[in-house]
Amino acid sequence: MSQFEEMQTFIRVVESGSITKAAEQLDTVKSAVSRRLAELEKRLGVTLLTRTTRSQTLTESGQSYYQECVRIIEDLTEVEAGIKDEHIALAGTIKISAPFSFGLKHLPPALREFNKLHPNIRFDLDFNDRKVDLIEEGFDLAIRISRLADSSLVARKITKVAPVLCASPEYLKKHGTPKTVDDLTKGHTRLRYNLAPDTWQLLTKDNKEVTLKIPIAVSANNGDYLCEEAIAGRGLLFNPDFISYEAIKSGKLIPLLTDQVKGKSINAYAVYPQTRHLSQRVRRLIDFLVDYYGDEPYWSV
Repeated sequence: MSQFEEMQTFIRVVESGSITKAAEQLDTVKSAVSRRLAELEKRLGVTLLTRTTRSQTLTESGQSYYQECVRIIEDLTEVEAGIKDEHIALAGTIKISAPFSFGLKHLPPALREFNKLHPNIRFDLDFNDRKVDLIEEGFDLAIRISRLADSSLVARKITKVAPVLCASPEYLKKHGTPKTVDDLTKGHTRLRYNLAPDTWQLLTKDNKEVTLKIPIAVSANNGDYLCEEAIAGRGLLFNPDFISYEAIKSGKLIPLLTDQVKGKSINAYAVYPQTRHLSQRVRRLIDFLVDYYGDEPYWSV
């Protein structure tokens, strides 16, 4: 039996819930399915299913193997369909990792628009600020907002992000509005994102770097929380524009020193392992996100 047939049999056993039902759906005998499963486990050297007379449960290895089998079968189906008809509707699952704040604020509307074009695409989303292992955890792609250094990944820029220095009107009324960069270190406190450096790095208009160490009022691992604290007047905020843009446009936060300094712009990327086949559905999604956000995204302030 080929590996492809083994995968199909294993998927059928998992999704039907039993070897007996899988045999019925495959139009074969139960003993044949049991033998195929045993041969597969022997070849892989792991137990994929723990079985009793009444139930079966996927092991951790079995769960990983099942997910990979589904992805491979979907990819193959997509390739064959594309040969038959280049305009065939895309189908299958795309597993995505995205930063928490960006993912919750800006990914859902984009994916809904993509689903209008391709309703048979399913999304499996993980919103988390940790840096996931794409291969180990089976992700098709990740959205990362950073200066990339991992050469094992292929990255495509989907849009740009810029940090904005701002504060609430109430905070500025109480502590004074900074007129110069030096004023930021005089009687002010700041709100700090835990994963960011311990100091602020700003750029002057002639691109000279200024490093500032300002007392911290609040630390947190979530930018949306820090934005709310800034609105409440707890301190200066230096957050990505995609988080603070609504508060700035509504006047709840006021940009500071825009004629003197700016934050270091970074990009949002779609990244995927260079060792993994990039399916047509993932390629189309990346193209869509590039067009959807653009070089001047709607959150630019």
